[in-house]
Amino acid sequence: MSLGPTLTALGLSQRDVARGAGLSHSAISRLVAHGHWPAKGAHQARNRIEQYLRQRGATPAQVLALFAVPTGTAKKLAPVGSHPTEAVPQVPCNQTENPEEETMLLQNEALSPEARKHFALPRNPFLDDVQSPDDVFQTASVRYVRATLNDCAQHHGFVAVVGESGAGKSTLAEDLEERIKADKRDVLIIRPYVLAMEASDQKGKTLKSSHIAEAIAAALDPQLKVKSSPEARFRQVHELLKASRRAGRRHLLLIEEAHCLPSPTLKHLKRFLELKDGMQRLVGIALIGQPELRDRLSSQNADVREVAQRCEIVELDPLDGELEGYLRHKFARFELKFEDVFAPDAVDAIRARLVHLPRGGKPQDARSECYPLVVNNLVCRAMNAAARAAWPQVDAQVIAGC
Repeated sequence: MSLGPTLTALGLSQRDVARGAGLSHSAISRLVAHGHWPAKGAHQARNRIEQYLRQRGATPAQVLALFAVPTGTAKKLAPVGSHPTEAVPQVPCNQTENPEEETMLLQNEALSPEARKHFALPRNPFLDDVQSPDDVFQTASVRYVRATLNDCAQHHGFVAVVGESGAGKSTLAEDLEERIKADKRDVLIIRPYVLAMEASDQKGKTLKSSHIAEAIAAALDPQLKVKSSPEARFRQVHELLKASRRAGRRHLLLIEEAHCLPSPTLKHLKRFLELKDGMQRLVGIALIGQPELRDRLSSQNADVREVAQRCEIVELDPLDGELEGYLRHKFARFELKFEDVFAPDAVDAIRARLVHLPRGGKPQDARSECYPLVVNNLVCRAMNAAARAAWPQVDAQVIAGC
């Protein structure tokens, strides 16, 4: 609990919070000193404190940090509701060598047959759950990334989509392909294989500009015999792109795991972007990668400065305030009822469980890890734990034990 530092940063006393949130001074003191919530009405108390601090100028990061537990400590919320604390379902946590990665490394756990039976679910709402564009939950961030990728494909732009592991980046790339096919648009998406790609040849195989050229040539003319000399090969690619563009086709070079691209290849992307027919660009470029890609494309990185100046970076945000909508969407796609599984305090507990505050960090260092894959893993663990203990719903106490 980092309420104390937040109050100091906002110039507020414990008495101010008690008065503003309508709680007793002793309750706030216990909360600040020991992280103990009131035995009754903890959910309401949290909402009151959060609302009051927002009114007094708390930033979103500070509000998130209020309910974060520093890495390395037990992630427990105070009892909420009428269930005895000692009966709360628990899931043993697998500790990682680097405790700062604990939340993001929540082990994948399939929903057990026992849990499906316990909650009367005909199927797992998190297994093979994205089969069409309608299955993609539309947050504001997802809609923006969707529109940006579509514009990049249609107008030969240059964009980097950045997000944490499990944020849904690959899903949106697949979503783009599905929508292009559904709309019957003549857009060719070229995806070089990146199965063994690494940033250096010491760890794997680097993706070089010659490999990208070969991928473009193979996509445009599978029977073409690619020239051996670099000059002839790139001339072939340029001519193929011009002929395809004149036939009305557009082209998008889409590279996943782009945070592993070596610097020389990143620099060469600018040259692919500059392939033109007169004044018309011939190919757009979309890079999909983890947050390291954002750092690689920083304007401070002199090695790729020319690329960074031309590339628009868009980020996939965590679910946070749209978490309940996400879970309702998942269940509704299979005609399942959200209320049959989750208690009213469950969503806040999931959100709080997925706030990461580094050891010794300040409130402004808190970050949310409330991404789809992480949420799916946590919810499956919680549902399995609740089923094993014959717990009627997934509530805050169940989440705290996972």
